[in-house]
Amino acid sequence: MELLKQLISIHSPSGSEAAIKEFILDYVVKNQDQWACKPTIIKDGIQDNLMLVFGKPNTAVYAHTDSIGFMVGYDNELSKIGGPDTTANWLLTGQDEKGKVEGTLQVDEETLKLQCKRKVARGTTLTFAPDFNETKSYIQSPYMDNRLGVYVALKLCETLKNGALVFSTFEETKGGAAQFLAGKLYHEYEITQALIADITWVTQGVKHGKGVAVSLKDSTVPRRVFTDRICTLARESKVSFQLEVEHAGGSDGTAIQSSPYPIDWCFIGAPESHVHSPLEKVHKHDIDAMLELYQYLMDRL
Repeated sequence: MELLKQLISIHSPSGSEAAIKEFILDYVVKNQDQWACKPTIIKDGIQDNLMLVFGKPNTAVYAHTDSIGFMVGYDNELSKIGGPDTTANWLLTGQDEKGKVEGTLQVDEETLKLQCKRKVARGTTLTFAPDFNETKSYIQSPYMDNRLGVYVALKLCETLKNGALVFSTFEETKGGAAQFLAGKLYHEYEITQALIADITWVTQGVKHGKGVAVSLKDSTVPRRVFTDRICTLARESKVSFQLEVEHAGGSDGTAIQSSPYPIDWCFIGAPESHVHSPLEKVHKHDIDAMLELYQYLMDRL
């Protein structure tokens, strides 16, 4: 899990994904010679997004690289980036022109402030301080959403012969980068299938340790013909999975569905508890199941 730990340590709130793009790109360059197929790297002209194309792709896997966080406004007041948990006293970190920033989140009614020894430059972005904890059964850390999806995508690189991997941006602020990237893959590679490698929630019907979640509905509804096919393959795989049906939520799949392209998609991800907090928690069995199901599906779709 060292790769996952490294990914979690990278500061990458929405709008500031350049550093994680460079990390992934460096990882690909260093490791691609050991993979089953060497990918075409698409990195220019697509901002802080990155795409890897293997062989003759029919399906793309999307993993967003941004996280929730905060931006410093006036007099150390904080503005949310996405939907972070705002429990008081979480430790926040970042960097401005004076150096490292470290302080705690303070909540006064509806006002958020950074308690810090100094005034922090306006516009500085902050994230929860990295704190990676591994036990026999669980991993607990900030930003499992969605560094775990990125981790699964990078591990998938080792065996993938045909497919595309998309490392997207702005998902936590609904910026829609996936919509543009889906269009690019549709026009250049005729890809009309997408799997969303993201993290979902532990809920009444989706539990820790019961396998990866295959979502049939969140705030949007993917095409049933495609999700039925995914479920059939998932049962054939013998990989443990659980079906998710929720009233709300969204992902890169939401952006793809709102695009003008006829692209089928399905969200497949491990469930976590303590969402968007420094205590995000995922069962190791569900991580293993997520990777195994992606490997099985990408060989057959």
